[in-house]
Amino acid sequence: MKILHLDTNHELLINQLNTLGFNNDEDYTSSKKEIETKIHKYDGIIIRSRFSIDKQFLDAAKNLKFIGRVGAGLENIDCDYAQQKGVYLISAPEGNRNAVGEHTLGMLLSLFNKLNKADSEVRQGKWLREDNRGIELDGKTVGLIGYGNMGKAFAKKLRGFDVEVLCYDIKPNVGDANAKQVSLTGFQEKADVVSLHTPQTPLTLNMINQEFINQFSKPFWFFNTARGKSVVTKDLVSALKSGKILGAGLDVLEYEKASFENLFKKDVTSSAVEMPEAFQYLIHAENVLLTPHVAGWTIESKEKLAQTIVDKIKAKFCHFE
Repeated sequence: MKILHLDTNHELLINQLNTLGFNNDEDYTSSKKEIETKIHKYDGIIIRSRFSIDKQFLDAAKNLKFIGRVGAGLENIDCDYAQQKGVYLISAPEGNRNAVGEHTLGMLLSLFNKLNKADSEVRQGKWLREDNRGIELDGKTVGLIGYGNMGKAFAKKLRGFDVEVLCYDIKPNVGDANAKQVSLTGFQEKADVVSLHTPQTPLTLNMINQEFINQFSKPFWFFNTARGKSVVTKDLVSALKSGKILGAGLDVLEYEKASFENLFKKDVTSSAVEMPEAFQYLIHAENVLLTPHVAGWTIESKEKLAQTIVDKIKAKFCHFE
């Protein structure tokens, strides 16, 4: 079987696939249109988020048997059409779930203890102890929206704290010893912290909006290490201004390109860039922590993601006596 690699990944991915007897080609620079002219030669492709896999691409990939996505989500692939054509879809949420859990916890503790604010002030010679008095996580109710690989990983990280962990998910019976599954109403009544761990689907697009936020009984802290387009940023900013949301840790933003590689078309430091008003508020707010879609990007997860893809290809396509 011939595999075309469209994004660079950990070297073990190609090395192990070679050992298993697959023929591996790499093309990290050709345009999508150029790739379409030769994709019929391949049985499989490995991609991160370089471009979308749509009907036109899938029609050109006449011999395609699988798509391996080195990451958790599959929103850049027309999954329904791929499955209609018998293409096996592989993702690797197991590979970076621990990284996401750790990153989310790090953002939470940083905001609660004003670490970034305090660090910036000390570097300017300011020694403002009372202004940087933090709050403790113990005693809080932490609510997770989405309780799959990522939600479960974050819940596991919370086991060392004296907190109540709730989860809300459209799937029934997903709760476990680390998180109690509740109704949305019950979730919105109790949560002090809300952390989003959902994939990007039609149901989750613009899910966190003004109406949703206002249904919470009390002010809460909000974290998003899932997908940026699940949050209406201007509504989030309004809630931050009003105090309905006490602070936010955002690893993803609705302004991201589909490849996740860029935020805006031009460098955000350029005066020629017209940034959305809501984003301008976020970058100046002391109770907002921003990272560039790296919650799942660690040294370890790069290797684990690649290994997960290899293991799943091996399990599906390699049959040994």
